[in-house]
Amino acid sequence: MSIVEMSKVLSNKARVDVLAWLKNPEKNFPPQVNVPNFDDGVCVCHIQNKLGLSQSTTSHYLSMMEKAGLLIGTRIGKWTYYKRNEEQIEKFIQSLSSEL
Repeated sequence: MSIVEMSKVLSNKARVDVLAWLKNPEKNFPPQVNVPNFDDGVCVCHIQNKLGLSQSTTSHYLSMMEKAGLLIGTRIGKWTYYKRNEEQIEKFIQSLSSEL
């Protein structure tokens, strides 16, 4: 994904906040019920509660971020958990550094 396209995904404070919160999920989210730790990510319900946005808006934002490669979604039962895609985030940072 190009710098411009990735920047569009990151042009929203709520989406940037999600990435920042997921950098340290233990600090930013309550303990998870269905999984023992945060290795698979954070449940969408916790992200939605912290954002204070509707379920549809939260899902749309998370879907955009996953499509851009910034997040990795894992389905466990009926719930989806999201975590940062550190490799893709690092590639984006390197692209910014080398191209700008």
